[in-house]
Amino acid sequence: MRTKYCGNIKIIDLYKSVVISGWVNKIRNFGQFIFIDIRDNTGIVQVIFERKNLTLFNQALSLKNESCVQVTGIVQKRDLNNKNPNLNTGEIEILAQKINIFNISQPLPLDYSSNNSDDLKLKYRYLDLRQFNLLENLKIRNKVTYLIRTFMTKKNFLDIETPLLTKSTPEGARDYLVPSRNYPGKFYALPQSPQLFKQLLMVSGVDKYYQIVKCFRDEDLRSDRQPEFTQIDIEASFTNSKNIRKIIEQLIKKIWLKILNYNLNKFPILSYNQAIHQYGSDKPDLRNPLKIIDIFNIFNKKKFLEFFKLNLSKKNRIALLCFPSGEKISRKKIEQYCSYVNKFGAKKLFYIKIKKIEIGQEGIQSSINHILNQAILNKIIKQTNAKNGDILFIIADIENIVNHALGMLRIKLGDDFKIFQKNIWKPLWVINFPMFKKDKIGNFSSVHHPFTAFKKDHEKKMFNDLDHAMSDSYDLVINGYEIGGGSVRIHDFKMQEKIFNIIGLSKKDQKEKFGFLIEAFKYGAPPHAGIALGLDRIIMLLRQTNNIRDVIAFPKTTSGSCLMTSAPSIIKSENLSELGINTTKNKY
Repeated sequence: MRTKYCGNIKIIDLYKSVVISGWVNKIRNFGQFIFIDIRDNTGIVQVIFERKNLTLFNQALSLKNESCVQVTGIVQKRDLNNKNPNLNTGEIEILAQKINIFNISQPLPLDYSSNNSDDLKLKYRYLDLRQFNLLENLKIRNKVTYLIRTFMTKKNFLDIETPLLTKSTPEGARDYLVPSRNYPGKFYALPQSPQLFKQLLMVSGVDKYYQIVKCFRDEDLRSDRQPEFTQIDIEASFTNSKNIRKIIEQLIKKIWLKILNYNLNKFPILSYNQAIHQYGSDKPDLRNPLKIIDIFNIFNKKKFLEFFKLNLSKKNRIALLCFPSGEKISRKKIEQYCSYVNKFGAKKLFYIKIKKIEIGQEGIQSSINHILNQAILNKIIKQTNAKNGDILFIIADIENIVNHALGMLRIKLGDDFKIFQKNIWKPLWVINFPMFKKDKIGNFSSVHHPFTAFKKDHEKKMFNDLDHAMSDSYDLVINGYEIGGGSVRIHDFKMQEKIFNIIGLSKKDQKEKFGFLIEAFKYGAPPHAGIALGLDRIIMLLRQTNNIRDVIAFPKTTSGSCLMTSAPSIIKSENLSELGINTTKNKY
């Protein structure tokens, strides 16, 4: 059907006969000549039809944009004035000798030259994908998966598939359920991850496993989350967290080098507590230089604590962000930031504008002027290393509110004032997450998942200090996006049962949901560790888009529907009855 792809025809093909196939991208009729740009997934080439070949010329006249054609012709050099430096094929054109029209396109419901609505683009996704930027996203995705497979094979990891129809287990999100026809009233679940199966593969003696696998979670969606997503799933036996991180670091460095020609430096490591304390987030964007600075020691006196209206029965924090060149921020803008932090529970945002440090209190403007004196101001300046022109944003509240509110304000300031460079990459590892989190009534649940092992020596806290117990866990963060998370796993069945007990899983549920795993651990389970990387998010970062849908061929909407196929759809009652299912209408 073709001898050459459109984008691959170059000056070295001069005077050769070529056959190309593709779509009509643009038509320009000059009376004696018709110029038609033909496009395939490699690029665009210009084809010229001459009126002196009247039959061929009339065929060209019948074409419309996006018609599917095959053209045979001779490659010739463009006139100097007609060269197009914006095209890879801009030095040449094809003199048409024959055209085969496969399909005349009707007018498209999409306009490639204007902004179409998201819903329209998703409804006609197969047309939207004809655009080069989306096609390039899919090509990069293909290159990355090839790199991953090559890398993991060289590291002696086995690519092993795990079941898509499995057992419903409590792993943090709602399952997508599939009814069984052979077992009426029973359901399979689509896997949220292959977590249990990859651990069982370690018990099996596989030693090193990986898989590029589809996972499914029925949860609220957003720009970087889809109901079905792709994980790079990895597990290894007789290893530890440092070794897993080392392998993943090598893999990510290779991907960034091959795809972007960008050399990533050694990944820094922060503990979870450090990340929250310094950045107010467990996935900080290190391109943003702002850090949260603690000043509680400066205001740790009764009169100050009363001024800030702190509840002394709670764990409080007084901290700030020192924003450079912020002296020009208007009062109105400061009020907007005050309202912004209110969304995250902070009662008030205080500020100090530093105009001239050298003249003391007269050189500042502040909302806490009446509790400041020169000594306190000097301490703040020294502790924050503030300079003339800076503004200090201060929050005093319960510790977790201060962390979260200043962390979000840090991001907001970074976005508003563009204080970090584009096209730079700042990866880091966040390690040592809390083992458990506690709800309002005091019930514990796992921060990662219930198969995560304690950090060394922290299993002792299981008996008297669960609030401070840490797990041997790690997340990989790049430019503020968590692209992977993993941990050392529990491999002892007694420890696994204790963890289930702590998170409130009854003996009956333990046996019903995880009995097969607990039993497997009784037969010589090795120590093992692993990680899951989000392929979609990695591609999203590499392509510098802010929506994960751009790097998935056929994505869903944020409500989980497919506008192209109208899924999910209503199933006939006779098909449901065969499965033993009745549907009821929700009453809202």
